[in-house]
Amino acid sequence: MEWFEAIILGLVQGLTEFLPVSSSGHLMIGRELLGVEAAEDLVFEVLVHAATVLSTIIVFRKQLWALIKGFFKFKYNDETDYVLKICVSMIPVFIVGVFFKDFVEGLFQSLFIVGIALMATAFLLFFSDLASGPRRKASLSERKNYRNGISYWQAFVVGLSQAVAVIPGLSRSGTTISTGLLCGVRRDVMAQFSFLMVMIPILGESFLQVVGGGLTGSSIGTLPLLLGFLSAFVSGLFACKVMIALVKKARLSWFALYCAIVSLLIFIFG
Repeated sequence: MEWFEAIILGLVQGLTEFLPVSSSGHLMIGRELLGVEAAEDLVFEVLVHAATVLSTIIVFRKQLWALIKGFFKFKYNDETDYVLKICVSMIPVFIVGVFFKDFVEGLFQSLFIVGIALMATAFLLFFSDLASGPRRKASLSERKNYRNGISYWQAFVVGLSQAVAVIPGLSRSGTTISTGLLCGVRRDVMAQFSFLMVMIPILGESFLQVVGGGLTGSSIGTLPLLLGFLSAFVSGLFACKVMIALVKKARLSWFALYCAIVSLLIFIFG
C-alpha cells in the first residue's frame, strides 16, 4: 500500500464510520478501485477504526468525563446507569468476536456480500425513518420515562444489531441508530449512545493487535499506517459532528437512497 492510498482509505474510513453507509464496505470498495492488495491485512482496518474511536473521544470528551466521574462515585446514579447499559449493549458483539471471529473475517473477501448488506442497510434506514419522523408522537422512551432515555432491553437489542453489523456493507452506525429508533429511542439519545457503545470493542481489538504483535507482522509499512491513522482521525472528527446534527434533524432516507445506488453499482460492475 502506497502512502497516498493510505490517506485516501483513511479519509474513506473517517467519513463513513459515522455516516450510516458502512465504513468497512466502503474500505473494501476503495481497495478494489485503488487496486490495493490488502484484503487479508486487517491491521490497517483496525488502526483506522481506532482513529475514528479517538475522534469520538474528542467530540464526546465532556460527556465521557462526566460518566467517569459519576461512575466512580460507586452509587447507582445516572452515570452508572448509562455505563451499565453500554456494557449490556456490548455483550452480543463480544460473543461474536470470541466465537465467530474467523467466520466474520472470511466475509471480507466478497464485494457481493457488501452489495447485499448495503441494500439491507438502505431498507433499514428507510423504514426507521418512516417510524421515527420528526412529526411522529413522543417516543416510547419518553412515554415510559426510561432513565437516560434508553432502557436495558433497548440497549441489548441495539447491541444485537451491532453484532450483526460486523458484516461488511451493513453500516454499524446506521444499523444501531435505526434499530434504536425502531425500538422507540429518541433520535438525539440514540446518536450519542450509538457512537459511545462502539468505543470499547474497537479499542479492545486494537489493544489485542498491539499485544499480539500484529502491528509488527503487518505487510503494510509504518508510514502508510501512520498516514492512514491521521487521515481517519481528522476526517472522523468532522464526520462525527456532522452525523450528530444529521440524526437530530435530517431524513435518513437520503442515506438509504445512497446505499441502494452503491449496492446496485456493485451488482452491475462488481
